[in-house]
Amino acid sequence: MKKDIIFKGTATAIITPFKNGEIDYEAFGRLLEDQIANGVNAIVVAGTTGECSTLTDEEQWDLIEFAVKTVNHRVPVIAGTGSNDTRHGCRLTKGACDKGCDAVLIVTPYYNKTSQAGLVAHFTAMANASTKPVILYNVPSRTAVNIEPETYAELAKHPLITSVKEASGNLEKLKRTMELAPELNYYSGNDDQIAVMMGMGCLGVISVLSNVCPKETVEMTDALLNGDNAKGEEIQEKYMPLVKALFSDVSPIPVKEAMHMLGYCDLDIRLPLVPTTDEKRAHLKDELKNVGFDL
Repeated sequence: MKKDIIFKGTATAIITPFKNGEIDYEAFGRLLEDQIANGVNAIVVAGTTGECSTLTDEEQWDLIEFAVKTVNHRVPVIAGTGSNDTRHGCRLTKGACDKGCDAVLIVTPYYNKTSQAGLVAHFTAMANASTKPVILYNVPSRTAVNIEPETYAELAKHPLITSVKEASGNLEKLKRTMELAPELNYYSGNDDQIAVMMGMGCLGVISVLSNVCPKETVEMTDALLNGDNAKGEEIQEKYMPLVKALFSDVSPIPVKEAMHMLGYCDLDIRLPLVPTTDEKRAHLKDELKNVGFDL
């Protein structure tokens, strides 16, 4: 039996705007309202794109609480609570649930890595610390750890582990995972694979692109959910050059550059991330113009 669905369509992995090194809540509030006005189906706060690695625990919880109050149940708020320290991740998860999020997004442990058995133990402990549905996040390009299909099947036994954000890029493994754990709900974690992954049965995307183009990303996922694959693929193709530009440097550097160009926030990125090169910035600006932005 399929587990409860958190959202269908587009969830924006939203940036965290900073001003003079501190969270710019005025800008963040405007971003949230703009996202909802453009039809996004969920908001992911304090994920990788939200620079969670350089937020203090208190900043992370405050950011989640602000998003929950601002969004006010109009769409689900999903809180990033991953850590490579299981005890710390459990603390972050419990805190996020206490702040009222609708679900948590938990990435595989990074740097110290772990075995597949370790992944089961890690995610189980964090799911036990949660009172909200859990989305597993697999992004081996960042963490050097990959969740294997058989591991997903074992984790699917936990009642609160309901969903997967799959960003490995390995479609064969995704197919095998869907066969072994059909009860889970799947989302694309790669903006360049939205159409193909939704064609395989994913319910939508957790997207970086939708920071910049929320309306268009929603149009893409709506088309794909409604069976209009031709329209969905056409939109995917149109925005593919911009997607590539948004990942031309370490994410979320380019998307923050783009949002700054569009007037949403200061170009304030926390170290060790730094602004991109002049060449990449010029290319990003060109691709924004190519999809219709007047810069």
